[in-house]
Amino acid sequence: MGDTRGFLKVKRRASHYRPVCERLKDYGEVSILPREEDSRKQASRCMDCGTPFCHWGCPVGNYIPEWNDLTFRGQWEKAFALLNATNNFPEITGRLCPATCEYACVLGINDDPVTIRENELAIIEYAFNNRYVKPNPPKKRTGKKIAVIGSGPAGLSCADQLNKAGHSVVVFEKDNKIGGILRYGIPDFKLDKSVLDRRIKIISKEGIKFKTNTCAGIDYKAAKLRKEFDAICLAGGCRTPRDLKIEGRGLDGIHFAMDYLIQANKKVSGEKIEAQGLINAKGKRVVVIGGGDTGADCVGTANRQGASCVVQIELLPQPSDCRGPAHPWPKYPLILKTSTSHEEGTERKWAILTKKFVGNSGHVKKLLCVKVDFSKKDQRGCFVMEEVKGSEFEIEADLVILAMGFLHPDKTGLIEELGVELDSRGNVKANEGFATSVKGVFSAGDMHRGQSLIVWAISEGRRAAHYIDKYLMGESSLPVV
Repeated sequence: MGDTRGFLKVKRRASHYRPVCERLKDYGEVSILPREEDSRKQASRCMDCGTPFCHWGCPVGNYIPEWNDLTFRGQWEKAFALLNATNNFPEITGRLCPATCEYACVLGINDDPVTIRENELAIIEYAFNNRYVKPNPPKKRTGKKIAVIGSGPAGLSCADQLNKAGHSVVVFEKDNKIGGILRYGIPDFKLDKSVLDRRIKIISKEGIKFKTNTCAGIDYKAAKLRKEFDAICLAGGCRTPRDLKIEGRGLDGIHFAMDYLIQANKKVSGEKIEAQGLINAKGKRVVVIGGGDTGADCVGTANRQGASCVVQIELLPQPSDCRGPAHPWPKYPLILKTSTSHEEGTERKWAILTKKFVGNSGHVKKLLCVKVDFSKKDQRGCFVMEEVKGSEFEIEADLVILAMGFLHPDKTGLIEELGVELDSRGNVKANEGFATSVKGVFSAGDMHRGQSLIVWAISEGRRAAHYIDKYLMGESSLPVV
């Protein structure tokens, strides 16, 4: 602990963002990296607690107090070494993680928590700028070959760890570029794709091979995978969206959030989109159904495309601004979160049920909605949704985006061919060692645990790599956390 009174002398610095009027004109990252001196001051607020609950709140087990102390002292290279030991992609989590660690920060009990996520980002960007991050291929190879299916955060972290162990890893990706949801599901204003390309270039030099435009199970049959590889890790994500099957669903102008975001990201990157299938919010009244992060990304994208107005509606009631008794410290709380996209312009409505889509000439024109109430409980103690009588209303819309989450992975192709057992939710079932019901086949990330956070995907990828290495070699020196 570099400064025993740091948390008393320094207040939490609010994140800095580009002005709304400026950032709405482009897709550049909205956040501004803190200055080195500011990061050191913020790191001084870390109290180096006897029991650091931030560790408990971090799925990858970052050495948070330790690298905060090193940051405060200006020992950036040592801070990077500690950060690199637990997190394969801190430049990603430093931008996108909801910072579960900060909600578990002991200082947060009676003050604002330490800016852990920003400090993490400051360390890794300093490391890149000073060339601490270099390709480090393994000195010898084991002769074992592993196929990793999916190049999202779970797949890439698993591949990176297995490559470090000396195995030959091939990552299969159905799209034409590597990154999965990081590339196609996250807008550039949150994650500039040059950040992703920078990391992919490094792990490529370390020996990881990539096969793009290859849908495992269709373009590359399961039998061929099992014959050519000693182990397979299924990390294809959870991409089957939750639908809203109500009257009028078949009208034009109603799209799933991921279809919208993928297309928008491709267009920003310069990929050609056929005009006939273009989803564009320019000059349109946009309604986003779903109040989560994906919905917020759709709000930000629609505003940048020039929507005339954007409304975001959510079925559940508006969360509280502060912790409730159901989410005491150090749990991750269900509280109201306002993103940079919301600040750029949208009307948010809570406890709204969409009953019907109404159209004109085959195209959606409005939503028929009703307010709902969750104050009553059933015999099991679960909240019951009831429509509020006389609360019906309409929302005009030219474009509707369904951002209501995801149900399970796409089962067509590889999952069906391999015949792996599924759990009750339709996800790939795996044991504590991430092994599926088929010998030599493992699963990690959202494909295994269901829709979750990027940091959990990285954590699962790392842990799965440990057990795959142990399966192949009898033992493993890779970390299990």
